[in-house]
Amino acid sequence: MGLVLTGGTDVDPSIYGAEREPATDEPDCERDAMELRLLREALHRDLPVLAICRGMQLFNVAHTAGTLMQDIAGHRAPHNVSVAPGTQLAKILGAGTRSVNSRHHQAVGSVGRDLSISARAADGVIEALERAGRRFAIAVQWHPEDIFAQERALFEAFCEAL
Repeated sequence: MGLVLTGGTDVDPSIYGAEREPATDEPDCERDAMELRLLREALHRDLPVLAICRGMQLFNVAHTAGTLMQDIAGHRAPHNVSVAPGTQLAKILGAGTRSVNSRHHQAVGSVGRDLSISARAADGVIEALERAGRRFAIAVQWHPEDIFAQERALFEAFCEAL
């Protein structure tokens, strides 16, 4: 058993103590509440978690002090990210620069407690997070399901952790 959190609408800013900015989607409070419950339970039980795009944003704000930047430019097209060496993500995909797809306008602001950054875009935007001390707890800002041939190893690692 594991949990995959997918893309979708923006996370409600009230979860991380912010006011909704004009570019932020109308919140889907029911989805946010359900996914937060599932995520917290999965982390508590040390179930594998793979969080994608909106899922990564929720992954961050589910941890104390995690916040989001509600509207950024330049991340709605393919771009390069740098995967940090020594991270769980690097063990799966390899360290260094890789091209990823993207279609988000929100991104991690302050990194939540117990999380570490495992990839960044050239402009400094955080593109992947992970939580040490868990069997598998990785979040990516891009959409690996859309570039499956390139990102297959990420899904295989998640499945192996189940």
